[in-house]
Amino acid sequence: MALPDVYWDHQIPLPKLTPVQAKVTVALVALLCFINSYDGEFVFDDSEAIVNNKDLKPTTPLNNIWSNDFWGSNLSSNSSHKSYRPLTVLTFRLNYLVAGGLHPVGFHVLNIVLHAVISALMIDVFAILIGGLAYDEKGVIFNHAPKTSLLAALFFAAHPVHTESVAGIVGRADLLCALFFQLSFLTYCKAFRGSARNDRFSVQWVVVSLTLCAAAMLCKEQGITVLGVNAAFDVLVICNVNVYELSQRLLLRKNPLDVCEMLRTGLLTRLTLMGLGGLLMLYARWRIMGTGPPAFTEVDNPASFADNLFLRIVNYNYYYSLNAWLLLCPWWLCFDWSMGCVPLIRSPADWRMVWLLLMWCILIGLVGQALCSQDSQRRRTLTLGLVLLLVPFLPASNMFFRVGFVIAERVLYLSSAGYCLLLAYSLGHCCYCWTRYRVHYNVGKNLADKGNSTAAIRYYREAVRLHPTYVHAMNNLGNILKERNELIEAEQLLSKAVSIQPDFAAAWMNLGIVQNSLQKFDEAEQSYWSAIRFRKKYPDCYYNLGRLYADQNRHVDALNAWRNATVLKPDHSLAWNNMVILLDNTGNLGQAELIGREALKLLPNDHTIMFSLANVLGKLQKYKESEGFFLHALRINPNAASCHGNLAVLYHRWGKLELAKKHYELSLTLDPEAPGTRDNYNMLRRKLDQLKRSTP
Repeated sequence: MALPDVYWDHQIPLPKLTPVQAKVTVALVALLCFINSYDGEFVFDDSEAIVNNKDLKPTTPLNNIWSNDFWGSNLSSNSSHKSYRPLTVLTFRLNYLVAGGLHPVGFHVLNIVLHAVISALMIDVFAILIGGLAYDEKGVIFNHAPKTSLLAALFFAAHPVHTESVAGIVGRADLLCALFFQLSFLTYCKAFRGSARNDRFSVQWVVVSLTLCAAAMLCKEQGITVLGVNAAFDVLVICNVNVYELSQRLLLRKNPLDVCEMLRTGLLTRLTLMGLGGLLMLYARWRIMGTGPPAFTEVDNPASFADNLFLRIVNYNYYYSLNAWLLLCPWWLCFDWSMGCVPLIRSPADWRMVWLLLMWCILIGLVGQALCSQDSQRRRTLTLGLVLLLVPFLPASNMFFRVGFVIAERVLYLSSAGYCLLLAYSLGHCCYCWTRYRVHYNVGKNLADKGNSTAAIRYYREAVRLHPTYVHAMNNLGNILKERNELIEAEQLLSKAVSIQPDFAAAWMNLGIVQNSLQKFDEAEQSYWSAIRFRKKYPDCYYNLGRLYADQNRHVDALNAWRNATVLKPDHSLAWNNMVILLDNTGNLGQAELIGREALKLLPNDHTIMFSLANVLGKLQKYKESEGFFLHALRINPNAASCHGNLAVLYHRWGKLELAKKHYELSLTLDPEAPGTRDNYNMLRRKLDQLKRSTP
């Protein structure tokens, strides 16, 4: 399947490169930014992890790397930090063998190359997170947000916070972990390759993804967090779940989750596979480290030894705010944040409390935008950006276990990808909002709201001309043309809008209305169901679907569609009224009466429903009740010619001829062309004349 470009992507001031050109560009930027570290020495932690690590030497049995920690100590030792990263140590050993000893250039060059490869691969990761899955005929990921993905990858390639991970050789653990993290995510996406339906997926690719996750974990413990990113991607993109609506359903206990539907789509199967795989990895890791946590001292992580829980939480949150600042403004970096570099907050009056409060305000604002945005593209991009920012950071957060550092810039290597995605999206969206077509769209919308449709059409056309993929302008223009009965052009515009943004539910519904007017009934039905697929709670679409079925004399389907509309929106007057009218017209008067009375309980002052129910009651010869509803409807809307006319018919049948004459005349005064009323009135007058002549 081929998906359209993201609507803000065109406005980013970057050239649109081919996938190969983009990856080469990003890799070169990564190399240029960090190439100056190639001739560095072994420094800081390199001494323990490489220079003094016996596991690198050919004389040490290779099997030792599987029983020793990252620093070459046996995992069962009480002094071990339990950092189990055998694949990373294996690459150090290969560097040692290739270079014939401890020559730092080879170690540094491999780090730089790894960062360049990871930066290039980030283009594919960002493309999927922004716009979902798409493959070309060769099976290669089709990038439908090329500029946004390129910009985010350039930010990642050049971000200064990566200095420790790339320039410090022990940062190899973070680099390898990130590489297998990417491969695990991209492999998980391959499970859905070639299928537009989420109920078809390859179990084999899911298993391969889990294997690559295990490899990431054997490079650094942080690698297991890819399972969280995979799960979030599955829920948000593959299954197209609206997290805000889902949370509302769970909190309010309305419309409980449909487990059968989740089983049908395969979501539960995939989540179960990942959950079991993750638990197995954690259990294996726990057994390898000796079923006990590492022993850290107060010097390693002072906040975790604070006097009470409140101080620990406050200081942890302050650490989070410092990490956030390093991502936002990395103008001061440090290889070691221990030994009192960050004094503890010991009082709520400490001025540094402002920073953690500011961090949470920004984070809550971002989460609110991510969950509650009406724009599905924006909602998905922000949510997945936050997932990529926060989930890889969880192992370093002290939330689940004590870590052996205060702040470590290395742990931000993966989280920075989420930050770069959010930053690229923000810049792209700002560019989008400042372009000229936005102005034309807003002017057109204001004119349309004021009823000046002719001028509105002119501005909407200009907005579409300036930006040929501006779907909202197309939808609004198509709506106006539909109202003016210019149906052919309206259909063309709306068809183009949904081809550009396939999940644009409102455009699908409007397209269905136009196709129905053009008597393209099968296409209209497909359009309505597409709208409902992308916006499950869409009462207006069910109402229009019911109208389509009614036009085709599919009465049961029409009634079901209108009933769905009233379930989703109990005050949907048109749906209630159409049900009553359809049942009336098909002779189901008893059911029509029940539906009408049910509707009036919810809409006690709706004169249209009163009118329809009064007609039904009249046919059932419940004249007194029918009269009451007609009169009530007329009190609300006294100038309704049809209501006067039908009340006159009721009185005519009832034998109250003078009242019938009065309301026929009122109806004809209000609408001289009212269908059938003139004939009924003439019939009544002849009857009255006969009565007069027959009266002595």
